[in-house]
Amino acid sequence: MLSQAAARPVIITGLSGGGLSTAAKVFEDKGYFVSQNLPPQLILEMIDLAASDESPVDRIAFVTDVRARMFNGSLLGTIEEIKARGYDPFVLFLEARDDVLIRRFDSVRRTHPLQLGETLHAGIERERIELADVRDRADVIIDTSNLSVHDLRRAVEASVGELPADRQHVTVESFGFKHGSPRDADIIFDVRFLPNPYWVEGLRQFRGTDEPVAQYVLSQPGASEFVDKVVELLASMLRGYRHEGKDFVTVGIGCTGGHHRSVAVSEAVGDKLKQRGDLEVRVLHRDLDRS
Repeated sequence: MLSQAAARPVIITGLSGGGLSTAAKVFEDKGYFVSQNLPPQLILEMIDLAASDESPVDRIAFVTDVRARMFNGSLLGTIEEIKARGYDPFVLFLEARDDVLIRRFDSVRRTHPLQLGETLHAGIERERIELADVRDRADVIIDTSNLSVHDLRRAVEASVGELPADRQHVTVESFGFKHGSPRDADIIFDVRFLPNPYWVEGLRQFRGTDEPVAQYVLSQPGASEFVDKVVELLASMLRGYRHEGKDFVTVGIGCTGGHHRSVAVSEAVGDKLKQRGDLEVRVLHRDLDRS
């Protein structure tokens, strides 16, 4: 029988060029049996097969993209049917900005599956429209625009964890506004009201994960009060999200470069959320190593 972890079959989907193959490798490394580009009906059959007493499969994941539309059935319909059969599917959706997707396709000299003899941009736009409903139902959305392969692996691992079905997952992600806001964040806070350690003698070379910077940032007037109010606000919002069936929430906390203030505050918010004991909390620093 499927274990508790595998009772949540994983659907990895999203935009072509968004990083689906990299995400699939993460799940393979975590012990999942990963099938790629199965027609919708075969996904259902595979889940039932994996649930049988004779199945050697303990955890199962599927990678599927817009090419599955060539077969009868839709991905959204498949997700609903999986739920109707008593499973709790976890849907991971990967995307990126148009300019990034175009650059990725150009680098490998591939055409987009929905290009249809037109421009690459037209194909990407068609795909966004076709997958919009699935994106709306996703448990976790990851924007891979600014992520290296290694960063993407860390983002998938941080967002997914071990997929316990009975707990909410919160990812607290620091970032730098000069690199763009994370498109996959559900909530964004701006901590640029705090003094920047970058301009303090002896602190520039450190990061918000280092004690001197963390102590400096969190000792500033209003800093600890801000952390407490963010946690208090999130407590209320998380209850609402849970009521609406949203178990995966990403909180973005930004400063200028994503090195100091946002990192220290994200760590502090993450620590306080972990103290609640009823959440699966991950802290991710998107721009910590960027110049």
